[in-house]
Amino acid sequence: MHPEMPTPYELGNQNQTTLWSECIAFYQTLAQRFPQVLRFEQIGVSDGGIPVHAGVVSADGEFDRNIIKATGRPVFFNNNGIHPGEPEGVDVCMAMVRDLCYQPERLAALGKTVLLFVPLYNVDGAHNRSNTSRVNQDGPEQFGFRGNSRHLDLNRDFVKCDTLNAQIFNQLLTSWDPDVMVDTHTSNGADYPYTMTLIHTQADKLGYGLGPFLRETMLPHIYARMEARGWPTCPYVNPVKDSPDDGIAEFLEVPRFSTGYAALHHVIGFMPETHMLKPFKDRYESMRALVDVTLAFTVQYGEQIRALRAAARAQAAAASEWTVHWKLDESQPSTFRFKGYAAVRSPSKLGNYMRLSYDRSQPWEKDIAYYNHFVPDTTVRAPKGYVIPQAWREAIERLQWNGVEMARFDEASTIEAQYYHIKAVRSRAGAYEGHMYHDEVEVEARSGSFTVQPGDYFVPLKQDKARYAVETLEPQGHDSFFRWGFFNSVLEKKEAYSDYVFEDLAMDMLETEPELKAKFEAWKTAHPELLSDQSKVLDFIFENGARHAEPEWRRYPVLSVF
Repeated sequence: MHPEMPTPYELGNQNQTTLWSECIAFYQTLAQRFPQVLRFEQIGVSDGGIPVHAGVVSADGEFDRNIIKATGRPVFFNNNGIHPGEPEGVDVCMAMVRDLCYQPERLAALGKTVLLFVPLYNVDGAHNRSNTSRVNQDGPEQFGFRGNSRHLDLNRDFVKCDTLNAQIFNQLLTSWDPDVMVDTHTSNGADYPYTMTLIHTQADKLGYGLGPFLRETMLPHIYARMEARGWPTCPYVNPVKDSPDDGIAEFLEVPRFSTGYAALHHVIGFMPETHMLKPFKDRYESMRALVDVTLAFTVQYGEQIRALRAAARAQAAAASEWTVHWKLDESQPSTFRFKGYAAVRSPSKLGNYMRLSYDRSQPWEKDIAYYNHFVPDTTVRAPKGYVIPQAWREAIERLQWNGVEMARFDEASTIEAQYYHIKAVRSRAGAYEGHMYHDEVEVEARSGSFTVQPGDYFVPLKQDKARYAVETLEPQGHDSFFRWGFFNSVLEKKEAYSDYVFEDLAMDMLETEPELKAKFEAWKTAHPELLSDQSKVLDFIFENGARHAEPEWRRYPVLSVF
């Protein structure tokens, strides 16, 4: 703690987190006192009308993003307060930036590395304070709320970008292009001795040279340094059953999450998750250690990380195929030396079931199964590029926010292209973060001739942002724009029929369309129980016949050009 500028956490009983107003005023004062060290400014406004800020710390007073990028300087990005009920990162960042300002030796240790930070990302939720919304958490005394002013979880919004915050974040990360990101959190889940657990960009999915570097060099270094600082750390505790005894599985952070989104830009991402049942002071101290250790690693290996990222982009731009969906490899788990508490199961006093609890008087330490490899589940052939009709502006603007190179057609022309026919989707029963998310997508690749119009977009894949384009535009991608419902209107037929008229027309269609007749005979054999349902019979003929086909129905409008 520096005596001139203690943080609210340091001034209190170490069980308090800062108010948004205190936090922003703190950085503004620092920036006024140390203009050659800290640049701090508003970068946008939240959905609730509250300013969102970002700061930059540079050892030599260079804050120009273009110069920093042009000279190849490493950038470390620290995001905080995405869930304001998990606030220790907010308070840690304040103290870290203050120490860099007041302690010349700390600042000098940055070298060429630049620190980019968002002090408090979910500013709406930070204003919604209580001490009850985090059901199982030990402190602080008051804290913010997970949802923003639209009741959305910002750590599910990085691809769909329903919120102004996410739009700001997409453009901030794209423009600064950081090399390493740490997004601070607190975890729910099983009970165990560790205060700090760590989610990282899944190494198989990160791929290229970055994945092996993360797995073989960076993670062992972080774990060793955290142990040396008195905060032994383990992977995020994601039990394969109901307790860690039976093993844990690495978390597949798909692009809706910050670390999965960062991977679309070949950024190494970390999501430290302190344990909610540990005192706030311990969570704060372990988070400070984690951020310090990861920043120091970035300073030491920054040039190597940047070279690996450049190579990954070049390889992606030249890829002949893409994995757009991954699954856990359960065949060959590794092991992790884990410290846990005995899992106890006893009759519940609330209902007729056995409840789980953990007995801290019975600690244990042993090797447990650690499922930390994922394998391709869905792979697609890489096209030369995609054609996006200008009507689908929601997809286009998200590509633009992420720096994807696109060219517009000057005149109408006819092209040969592949498209996807959407054979089936299965959507969640209820709303998920403001959308009807499609959990399962079944497609069939088809080819045809199409007329592109002046103003339509062509997205080439020989570019730095190829990964973002592929994983959002391929419908089967984990968090594709299609899965989030941006193209739902193509799933609806626009014309209908009157059964008393169509009954005779359907007979004529069966006589004149042999392919329809064959499909109908097969359908009757497979579904004899539906033959008594007139609407099912006529719907099948109407939907599968050529005479009244709607070409756009179930045709995914983004075209692949090979």
